[in-house]
This record gives sequence, C-alpha cells and structure tokens, in this order.
Amino acid sequence: MKRILLFILVAIFFVGNSCAQSRRIVDLSTDVAMFVPVAMGAGVSLCRGDYEGLAELGKTVAVSTAVTYILKYSVKKSRPDGSGLDAFPSNHNNFSFAGATFLMKRYGWKWGVPAYVVSGYVAWGRIYAQKHDIWDVLAGAAIGVGSGLLFTTPFAKKHDATLMPTVMPDGGCGVYFSMSL
Repeated sequence: MKRILLFILVAIFFVGNSCAQSRRIVDLSTDVAMFVPVAMGAGVSLCRGDYEGLAELGKTVAVSTAVTYILKYSVKKSRPDGSGLDAFPSNHNNFSFAGATFLMKRYGWKWGVPAYVVSGYVAWGRIYAQKHDIWDVLAGAAIGVGSGLLFTTPFAKKHDATLMPTVMPDGGCGVYFSMSL
C-alpha cells in the first residue's frame, strides 16, 4: 500500500512539475488527484474491515458534496477562465479535503499527511489551471474539512453533530446544522 501511495504522489508531482507550462495538464491531473484521498480512505476501511469507518466516509463525502453543490448553484460565481458560473466553492477541494480529513481523523497522521499533500496539490492546481481563485479553493477545503471533522469518529458522536442539506418551505435550499455542547 505504501508503494502505491508513493507512486501516486510521485506521478502527481512529476506531471505537475514537468508540464508546468500546460495549465490543461495540471487541470487534468487535479481531476484525477481529487479522488485519491477518498479512494485511499475507502481502501483502508475495506482492508481493515472497518465498515463503520466506510459509512462515515460515505456520509462525509455525501454531505460535503451536497453542501458544495447547493452553494455552487446558489452563488453562481464566474470561473477565472470564464468557463462557467460554478466556481464557488471548489468541489475538487471539497472532495479531496473531505477524504484527507477522514483519513487523518479515523486512522491518524500516517494516512492523513500523505492525503493532505495530495489535497494541497489539488488546491494549487485548481488555482494554477485558472479554474478557481483562492476563495473558491479555501471554501471548498473548509467544507470538506468541516464535514470530515463532523462525521468522523470521535467528534460527531461526542457532540451529537448533524449537518445535512435541506429544502426550505418557500422552495429555497439551505443547510441544517445542530450540535450539543
């Protein structure tokens, strides 16, 4: 498993550094790299027979992605390259940081640090490829980290935390959050 992780990290940084002239290659590499932390989380959970952890990862990713898309289609912020009105927040960073936070919180820094390195590359790459600005990236990362902290044991159980997308009576979209202190 360590060799696979090392190969993925080297490949991502090699592609990013050797083709620094091409924003398109960096854009494509972040399209792939965004899935690495979540795939690592699922793989570690399955290999350890940790089905509770796998369920926590699923909840983390599902809720953070739902929150991201609610914001994305409510805010309608233009991308720096002009390719669309769905820049804020960055789903690539949401997804990547949700997986990294799950790994760090559930299995420790041994798994979390490499996942955060990949997530850092995704954040840099989205800005370099001109798909997002710093605020888009930070918001996406914050949603992913927040969701990972909320739904990954022990935080969520200790504070009886709940976060979920909701539809308001007037038809608008929102986010419901509750927590015991």
